[in-house]
Amino acid sequence: MLQTLQDLASFVFNVDLLRQYGWRLLEGLRITALVVCTSVTIGFVLAYFVCRARMSKNVVLSSAAAFYSTFFRGTPLLCLLYLVYYGAGELRPVLSQIGIWWFFRDAYYCCIFIFSINTSAYQSEILRGALAAVPKGQIEAAASLGLSRYRIDRHIVWPQAFLLALRPLGNELVSMIKASALAAIVTLLDLFGQTRFIFARTFDFSVYLYAALIYLVIVEIIRRLWAVMERGLSRHVLASAKS
Repeated sequence: MLQTLQDLASFVFNVDLLRQYGWRLLEGLRITALVVCTSVTIGFVLAYFVCRARMSKNVVLSSAAAFYSTFFRGTPLLCLLYLVYYGAGELRPVLSQIGIWWFFRDAYYCCIFIFSINTSAYQSEILRGALAAVPKGQIEAAASLGLSRYRIDRHIVWPQAFLLALRPLGNELVSMIKASALAAIVTLLDLFGQTRFIFARTFDFSVYLYAALIYLVIVEIIRRLWAVMERGLSRHVLASAKS
């Protein structure tokens, strides 16, 4: 029994492995953070325009935005990564001719491209739902007072919509962090990519445990930060409810 516990402890706390390859895990974590933060930021900007197009009265624009959202939310992320990263090689002469092959030959840029498109489709639906939830009476009342559309959006619509969308946006960020592990499939040495590299050198399964713990810590930190943000932004709502 004692020997079993010692073996388990040596598996969990492999000091030699961390001393030799710990820097690789940290480098992978840095790449993961860059890819996710960049993708989510670009995705949010794209989501705003997709959301506006989806809510437009122009049938063509609305239909195109609906197709965009439906297609990228319904297509597996891994399939998109393979299609862009490996499929771009089939179009190398064309891409080279127009001067963008440098972009598609790099796994880092391909991951950001696909992750941004994928998360923008989800974020656009989150924003659309949040905007639709803002009471129409408030918008009509503001318009009757002579406020411009910009002022109505800036001071009435978006503050409420952002508060409603905050929690789902946090969930989408967490989902992107976990989905970013797929980047290792297209040779990007992010956190999971470095984990696979270390395992290929050591055949030590404990490195996967360390990677899982790092992902868990990141998600927990984001969850707590989001809870603090939500409490801070909704304090006026809580105050009015108590009064």
